[in-house]
Amino acid sequence: MTKPPLPTRLSGPAESPGFLLWKISNAWQRRLRVALQPYELTHSQFVLLATATWFGAEETLTQARLSQLSGIDPMTTSQVLRALEAAGLIERVDHPQDPRAKAITVTKVGRDLARKAVVAVEDADAAFFKPLASDTKRLVAMFQALVEGIERAAADDK
Repeated sequence: MTKPPLPTRLSGPAESPGFLLWKISNAWQRRLRVALQPYELTHSQFVLLATATWFGAEETLTQARLSQLSGIDPMTTSQVLRALEAAGLIERVDHPQDPRAKAITVTKVGRDLARKAVVAVEDADAAFFKPLASDTKRLVAMFQALVEGIERAAADDK
């Protein structure tokens, strides 16, 4: 038997959850780029616009809070929010409780766009995950468990 080319416990990449997640994630992102193209939104723009639309109905959002809710790093959040503001999809207004902060609000145009784009994204998700059929709910539960574990570990690191 020849020595494997890499010092791995696996017989090959097809057994690596990380490698498979990477391949799946790339394919899913390609699908979402196509779904969002008619709305002239990148995926990050859609995520922040949808997050601001969803949570902004319940709380006053800051850039830091949007970063936390969306899971997008603060620097990228700042850049994407500038693009959304330039497109007239969000506004930064004085925060009602914190004079140092700006509140992020979604404009009517932004809300209308988010409502249309979320349907396209959900349709793309349904088509992408269709091969899993009834296992999709179980996959979502596993993803939720991973996210909770990641968040716990991040909180423990602080």
